[in-house]
Amino acid sequence: MDREERGAALVEFALALPLLLVVLAGIVDFGFTFQRYEVITNAAREGARMASLPGYDQTSVDDRVRAYVAAGLGVNTSALGPAMPAGAVTLTPGTLDIPVGGGTKTVPTALVTVTYRHNFLLLGPILGLINKSWGSSIVLTATSQMRLES
Repeated sequence: MDREERGAALVEFALALPLLLVVLAGIVDFGFTFQRYEVITNAAREGARMASLPGYDQTSVDDRVRAYVAAGLGVNTSALGPAMPAGAVTLTPGTLDIPVGGGTKTVPTALVTVTYRHNFLLLGPILGLINKSWGSSIVLTATSQMRLES
């Protein structure tokens, strides 16, 4: 390999490296986002399960969901403030039609919705350099519905 070919390989590497780093950063950010989404989904399920039992109110469900999210993300509950502001956990009554025999039966349910704002770790600043209107965070929302226990 002569001197010009080594120089050309170095230039090609210098051009390809930023693209490879952006792809790697995207993979890492997607992994973190997916992990956060799974925690939010499980927290909604946990909240719906608690709300389906007698004796639990909105405050109890909210506290349980926030504790689950904090434990799942490895942070303390006060650190969830901007990501999960007041009203990020909602509990609403609902109904669900269950097929029984040849017809349907309507049963009361508890519907829990959890909203969490996820900030991108690596891609946010990079996307901000390309276009200022592209946000560095997304809102993850998960909903779970369970039949009320009697």
